[in-house]
Formats: sequence, C-alpha cells, structure tokens
Amino acid sequence: MQAIIVVLILVIGFGLLWWLYWYKQQPVNPITTTNFYDLSVVDINGNTLAFSSFAGKKVLIVNIASRCGFTPQLSSLQNLYELYQDRLIILGVPSNQFLNQSPENEWEMRQFCQRNYGVGFLLSEKVAVRWPDQHPVYQRLTRKSLNSVKGSVVKRNFQKYLVDEEGSLIDVFSPTVEPFDEKIVNHLT
Repeated sequence: MQAIIVVLILVIGFGLLWWLYWYKQQPVNPITTTNFYDLSVVDINGNTLAFSSFAGKKVLIVNIASRCGFTPQLSSLQNLYELYQDRLIILGVPSNQFLNQSPENEWEMRQFCQRNYGVGFLLSEKVAVRWPDQHPVYQRLTRKSLNSVKGSVVKRNFQKYLVDEEGSLIDVFSPTVEPFDEKIVNHLT
C-alpha cells in the first residue's frame, strides 16, 4: 500500500513539474495568425516594418548580439545581403536573452553594427526571442503549429530562420552554420 502511495505522489509530482514547464513556455501574448505576411516588427529606428513588404523574396531572420562569439557573422551576413539583395531580405533581431550579450539600446546597437561590420540590412528593435515574452515573429518561427514545418527552440544568438518567397519556413540553422554555408546558399541560388 505504501508503495502505491509513493508511486502516486511521484506521478502527481512529475505531472505538476511537466505542467509548470509547459505553462512557462507559453507566450504571454500568443499570436492568432499563421500567415507570415500578417506579422510585423518595429525596426531599430522605431518604425513599423510590415512583413507583407517582404512578399516575393526569401527572408533570413537572425537573432543578433554585440558581445557573442558569433558576432563576426554580422560581416558575412552583410556580404550575403549584398550578393543576394535582389532576392533576399536579412532581418537582424537584437536580443539580450543569452548571457547579457547585447545590453545596449537600439541606437547603440545600430551604431555598433554599422561602425564595426558595415551592416546595411534591416535591424529590428530589441525583442524577446524566447518565452515567456516571445515576440510574435519568433512564436511563428519556433512553433510547428504556426509554421507547419518544424518546431524549434532558439538556443543561442545567431540562430537563423530562412523563409521562402511565399512566407513558408524553409529551415532553421544553428548559430554554428555560417551565412555562406551551402545549407543556406543552396536555397538562394
């Protein structure tokens, strides 16, 4: 009888822990659309950037930071943008959710990117790319129920999401995948 009670307590305890984990991952402001082109973000200058303006081009969305080991990828991202800008939008999304690697404000981040890496591609305001305050763009990119392709978790800075000309997720690339990696470039040529 005692063994049954212990097992019951363990099952209830693990169930409660699982529920708390699941609940914590739910966004504070869940999105209601699955259409990529219905989304928008505020750019680094404070203007609304409607994703409907991206229609007909591929979009590479990358969460960026200024003090990360992958920060030099900003230069490669700029080169990729210059090479494919007729068919590719790159959106750098500053986020400070990983080890305080991007503590600056938007103005400082824009200056950092331009001065050190010549960044001319689009930059958004600083947003949360992970729960619980996950930005709607990242809700769609990371949830299979919203993007119909795959679920993912943003693990570190410089994770890359490639979206096709119709607004469908093509794939997710880890921070270690360089911008000119064939896994990305093969989709652009």
